[in-house]
Amino acid sequence: MARGRMAAVLHRVLLFARPAFQLNATVRRPARHGPACAIRISVEGVFMHQQTSLLATAGLSLIAAAPLQAQDAGTVLPEVVVTATPFNAGEQSQILAPARVLAGDELRNRLGASLGDTLSNEPGVSASAFGAGASRPVIRGLGGPRVRVLQNGMGVADVSTISEDHAVGVDPFTARQIEILRGPAALLYGSGASGGLVNLVNGRIPTVLEDRPTGDAELRYGSADRSKAASLSADGAVGRIGLHVDASARDADDYRIPGRAERGNPDSPRGRLANSAARQHNLGFGASLIEDWGYAGASISTLDARYGVPSEEGARIDMRQTRFDIDTLVRRPLQGLEHVRLRLGHTDYEHTERDAAGEPETDFNNDATEARLEFAHQPLAGWRGTFGVHAETAKFSALPREEDHPATVPRTRSRSHAAFLVEERDLGPARVNAGLRMESARRDPEEAPARSFDLFSWSLGAAWTGVSGYSFGPTFSVAQRAPSTEELFSAGPHHATETFDRGDATLDKETSRNIELSLQKTEGLLRWRVNLFRNKVSNFIYGRLTGAVLDEEGNPGDELAERVFAQAGATIRGAEAEISYNWRGQGLSGRAFADTSRGRLDAGGGYLPLQPANRIGVEAGWRQGPWRAGASVIRAQRQDRLAAFETATPGYTRVDASLSWTQAWNGMQLTWFALAKNLLDEDIRVSTSLLKDVAPLAGRSLVLGLRTAF
Repeated sequence: MARGRMAAVLHRVLLFARPAFQLNATVRRPARHGPACAIRISVEGVFMHQQTSLLATAGLSLIAAAPLQAQDAGTVLPEVVVTATPFNAGEQSQILAPARVLAGDELRNRLGASLGDTLSNEPGVSASAFGAGASRPVIRGLGGPRVRVLQNGMGVADVSTISEDHAVGVDPFTARQIEILRGPAALLYGSGASGGLVNLVNGRIPTVLEDRPTGDAELRYGSADRSKAASLSADGAVGRIGLHVDASARDADDYRIPGRAERGNPDSPRGRLANSAARQHNLGFGASLIEDWGYAGASISTLDARYGVPSEEGARIDMRQTRFDIDTLVRRPLQGLEHVRLRLGHTDYEHTERDAAGEPETDFNNDATEARLEFAHQPLAGWRGTFGVHAETAKFSALPREEDHPATVPRTRSRSHAAFLVEERDLGPARVNAGLRMESARRDPEEAPARSFDLFSWSLGAAWTGVSGYSFGPTFSVAQRAPSTEELFSAGPHHATETFDRGDATLDKETSRNIELSLQKTEGLLRWRVNLFRNKVSNFIYGRLTGAVLDEEGNPGDELAERVFAQAGATIRGAEAEISYNWRGQGLSGRAFADTSRGRLDAGGGYLPLQPANRIGVEAGWRQGPWRAGASVIRAQRQDRLAAFETATPGYTRVDASLSWTQAWNGMQLTWFALAKNLLDEDIRVSTSLLKDVAPLAGRSLVLGLRTAF
């Protein structure tokens, strides 16, 4: 009891002590023994988990001249571990793909209505922006089936890769951290990650025993959409059994827009964007047996969402998902092995697309199972790494309610089996990473011949750290992707996107050949990183608008634009630059970034569709005791590099701000916060959205809320 009271006193002192006291401790890795070291670890925990996204329009040169608030210039700031890679390294230490991790208050301040909205201001990441209910991440100009979304390292198994109007089957409000890997991650997670991946970590299956109940909760209200949101995440233990529960609910009306809904149409409605309302509820439970040898746990979760698609059709989507997961890790099972980890996941997903009158039109169903078995071995001839096997099966269909209409996608069974190996070794001042993946994929529709694909992906990269605090490295990789079910077998209307989709059962596998150069400064208060990349893709699959307009049966009409899946060579090239000062420290801090990517079809085929605009942004802020404040400015240029039948997207300037204050109350932390979004009330339309001409983003909004940690 006395130890618990002392810990509570230390916790409150660390929260409210002056910066000079807080920063007496170095943040270098301490020895794990003795009371003094325990206090040092607590100080690190405060810095890592109570950081906020402190934003301001001031330039970095002004910030760099500010006093250090008793922080040493040689301080090594703590990094959040990236769990989606086999080596559990920090975001500055990745070779496979450049990584970015959002966690703590920085993540909470960036939360949006969807996963894409939450991540859309990160370097190299934009969003499909298909209304408030559905917005998927687009990484370096690639999205859909080339960007995989994971939850705790396992595939989400929704149908968001099929079309931009389908919501991602995860809830960012229950996330503890979100990891972004830009560039191919197909070695570990299959051909669906040939362009990048996003991993949402919510700790639903506990891996450590808590000595007392811990967790956090949040309430928030948004003015633009009159949204009300609440979330809860809690962990505890009974004996050797770890327990977890999380829940969230969000209810939002049609959101306010600055001008007309349809660009250039003076007769278009204004005020609020019709059919942009969204509701979502999520509930999850998890439990695990935790022993010295490892852990064995399971979880179950449900996600229900109802949202509108703000297109001319006025479609609405009712989505339901139930998910089961098993995660078991055994440490040192055999000589030579660090651990063995088995993960199983099963998802039962369905959603119904309804017309403006609420009548059901199309039912989407996906019944998917995934299994991963990983072996992490001890160093062998200097190499450390992970090898394993990975299997997935899915039954998918998109069938119309009316029998005389053609199926959007027929019932199709998909299977894939893969073996992978990823290894790493230190060679003097260089760290080398190499890996390969062999995969077999099969698509088997009910009423058409099956297609099989043999895929081979590999990667070779290095990071040279000959100069302390700096790293330079090239990465070469080849990632192969099998055509998705909808790309092969689509043959019907899709009302939410106002298209009549036609697949091509003869499509060949995609092959992406990538080269990337990375130069970064990894230590000190001032850090920076520059990435240059080039992706040459053979047999790139894309949806090509033919210009024809059809009816629901595929005959000439005036309802649906014909979209045909085709293949051609393509090249995507671009760059990302980021610089930060004291980003996780007290006092003044700042970050600036710029990104650009350009995708073209080879042989004079023009630009790829839905490419992101060039952007530049600056963020800065201030932290002092319980106070956090800041602002950000992001400028996106006009996007006029267009595919056939696309229209140019005007540039925009987005200004956001934040303010929060934390107090101790009854053994808990209470944080009162205010977030201002799109302060200039700009008419923002993003080039990566199919609805950019008829559905702008929300106008000026004030979000007020209360967070508590216990």
